[in-house]
Amino acid sequence: MTTLSAFNRFTDSLSEQEQLMPVLFIGHGSPMNGILDNEFSQKWKQLGKEIPTPKAVLVVSAHWLSKGTRITGMDFPKTIHDFGGFPQELFDVQYKAPGSPELAKETASIIKSTAVELDHDWGLDHGAWTIIRHMYPEADIPVLQLSIDYTKGPQYHYDLSKELAGLRRKGVLIVGSGNMVHNLRMVDWNKINEPEYGFDWAVQINTNFKDLIRNGSHDKLIKYEQLGKEALLAVPTPEHYWPLLYTLGLKGSNDAVSFFNDRVVGGSLTMTSVKIG
Repeated sequence: MTTLSAFNRFTDSLSEQEQLMPVLFIGHGSPMNGILDNEFSQKWKQLGKEIPTPKAVLVVSAHWLSKGTRITGMDFPKTIHDFGGFPQELFDVQYKAPGSPELAKETASIIKSTAVELDHDWGLDHGAWTIIRHMYPEADIPVLQLSIDYTKGPQYHYDLSKELAGLRRKGVLIVGSGNMVHNLRMVDWNKINEPEYGFDWAVQINTNFKDLIRNGSHDKLIKYEQLGKEALLAVPTPEHYWPLLYTLGLKGSNDAVSFFNDRVVGGSLTMTSVKIG
């Protein structure tokens, strides 16, 4: 059982630091990226070496939707294989990073807009571990997940993320994991490995999204449904888009914005990712 003294020791170690941790939105794409050595996973590895070593990682994944907001509160979150039809090698992966009940409690306490429940059943889904295992292969950094309340809209998620800003000052790396353009029904599987193959509408809206992010036009990104038919094709359901809003809500006035893994895959998916700070 986590004691009060252990909680105090952890929170004391999360003293505010001069340099803010960056915030990431990562296009995670296929679960196979978790075991492949490709341009996407290579960039994730590079990021793990380039950015300051975090004291913990908090992931908002497209693959954990809940009624209400929850955060993983166990000592050792399980590796969730929430997919089917892939090679056994992928199912064999166990990413054994610790959790942090102490950080889970602190995170729940700083979110004032809603009650956050500590969850002991979830773990790390593929929106989290397929990325983080490349960034931190030693699995020696605590990893937690924050769920997305599917009953709420885009503005709610953007506003909630702002309440997490204090964690950046305490060395916590916050990662939104989804895909900006994510229309699986329209994927051309015959051209999934063809570089830069993208439908015109996907390329156009991805460019529009990037321009709005670069210009700080977050209100338009929150109201993405007003950006035209291309946006509706890009976001047929919102779960892969919402993690982007969690990332954008954490942008400070002095934070630089850059993009990486800026690729279209299979016509109707983009791996475009964002680094803030």
